[in-house]
Amino acid sequence: MNDQAQTGRSATSKRWSRGCLPWLGASLAAFLGLALAGYLYETVAEAADAKTYPPPGQLVDVGGYRLYINCTGTGSPTVVIDTGLGDWSTMWAWVQPEVAKTTQICTYDRAGNGWSEAGPLPRNAVQYAKELHTLLQEANIPGPYVLVGHSLGGLSVRVFTDLYPSEVAGVVLIDSMSPRQFPRSSTNAAPKMDSQSHPFTIFPALARIGLVRLLVRPLGLIPHLPPDVEKAYLSRMVLPSNLQAYMGDESQGMPESGRQAEAVKTFGDLPLIVLTARLNDIPGWQEWQTELLQLSSNSQQLFAESGHNIEIEQPDAAVAAIVKMVELVRQKIQK
Repeated sequence: MNDQAQTGRSATSKRWSRGCLPWLGASLAAFLGLALAGYLYETVAEAADAKTYPPPGQLVDVGGYRLYINCTGTGSPTVVIDTGLGDWSTMWAWVQPEVAKTTQICTYDRAGNGWSEAGPLPRNAVQYAKELHTLLQEANIPGPYVLVGHSLGGLSVRVFTDLYPSEVAGVVLIDSMSPRQFPRSSTNAAPKMDSQSHPFTIFPALARIGLVRLLVRPLGLIPHLPPDVEKAYLSRMVLPSNLQAYMGDESQGMPESGRQAEAVKTFGDLPLIVLTARLNDIPGWQEWQTELLQLSSNSQQLFAESGHNIEIEQPDAAVAAIVKMVELVRQKIQK
């Protein structure tokens, strides 16, 4: 009886296998066909976007790869914006034209983001600061600068100020990240960088076959930007290289960026404005913002009635803080 049952099960298994294999083969073929179609669609779309939305600023070689920078307005000191994680120059489309009425303002894209080409690993605050310094020198944009760091950009601005103190006239931290967000490591060694190990690296792959481009609007992932800027923003947002830069490389580098920023204890009496989003309810955030004031003996805190992305949700507050710093620097120079 057991032999007959075993024989029956074996026959059933063979029939299932014979029936299943063609279905699996057809499914795999369909998937590969759709992936190929998506890849071709994305390739054509990227080529069209490159012609339709060329960078309004310039691409500057910083040592074998090019970074994008866009400067508008005239006057001194020059304001330099360092953006948050996943952001680039176009996110400041509401702020830049208003500040440009007062002085020169430059927005740039970190390596791999926006219009900038990919840069070397690891991606961390020291690397960003050195790249930005090289970019400003090669683009012939003289300091001293008013540095504005939003979110992740606040960490690299902190490091830049420490590395190049004579080139910084004032600092504005706009809802900046704090080193206290990141767990302290028992070792000073930097973690090994593997750009393929981060769980979010699936998104560049999905972008490569056009899925991100198809879903980004229905999912409401595009920030509120001027109509003429929104399409250009979208054309860069969906690029596999852009998603790899911030979801993979920059995200992995954040803990190290936090440790590097934490090593910078003081700006001395350098003018510092900390602009804080009142509606940012991340636990500990408001306390960390207040602690940032300790970086300078000449600091003050301002508030925006918005969430984290002040430059989009309440750009007037960002403009006011930046212009106030420009005025403080000018007054200091006149004395």
